[in-house]
Amino acid sequence: MTYCVGLRLDKGLVFMSDTRTNAGVDDISQVKKMHSWEVADERVITLMTAGNLATTQAVVSQLDERTKAPEDRNPSILTAPTMFQVATIIGDTLHEIVEAHEAAGPASESVFGATLIVGGQIKGMEPRLFMVYPEGNFIEASDDNPFFQIGEAKYGRPILVRALKPDMSFEQATKLLCVSFDSTIRANAGVDLPIDLQAYTADSFRITDQRRFERDDPYFREVSQGWSEALDVAFGTLPDFRF
Repeated sequence: MTYCVGLRLDKGLVFMSDTRTNAGVDDISQVKKMHSWEVADERVITLMTAGNLATTQAVVSQLDERTKAPEDRNPSILTAPTMFQVATIIGDTLHEIVEAHEAAGPASESVFGATLIVGGQIKGMEPRLFMVYPEGNFIEASDDNPFFQIGEAKYGRPILVRALKPDMSFEQATKLLCVSFDSTIRANAGVDLPIDLQAYTADSFRITDQRRFERDDPYFREVSQGWSEALDVAFGTLPDFRF
């Protein structure tokens, strides 16, 4: 399975994705699910993927090919005038690929489906963040809904809902995401380290920071242990129930 999160903050955008993919308990592998495109001083676009691996890899490959030879019929995300148009191109590409595979095999909503998070900024406009559905339509992050999750979202959602604040620093947001991912990893074997992190500062038009948390990463391990201990302490301070 997969877990990916995109945050929209006052300072910019933060993305985190795991790298586990599986086709059953005996077929587990590691695949990068975060992809980025940059045009110096003009735009940065980041895409995260969840769902059928063949579908998501086909989407990324198609987007890459169109950056090399864009056409009117197949426009490039590197020439689209707005992030809305970028999301539209990605949504159309995803829908075309899902539809083509469905026509060739058993019809199923989940077999060939994929869900994507795309965010970035084009010069002269604000950073924007979208979630794209298999049908090709999408929704945009807002002040009321400042983050998106795809894949195994339910285990790591509570901490984001309770603690995410728009004025967070990238460092605080990273700590929060590590807690969210640790909760997911502990609850679901389909999500695991390594985890990819990327931060984008608004109006910088370059990827500001990026790193990978490997399985033995000391910071991630410290956050995981510290969060468990903090929960034990917090639970102990709650009033006892009495019959």
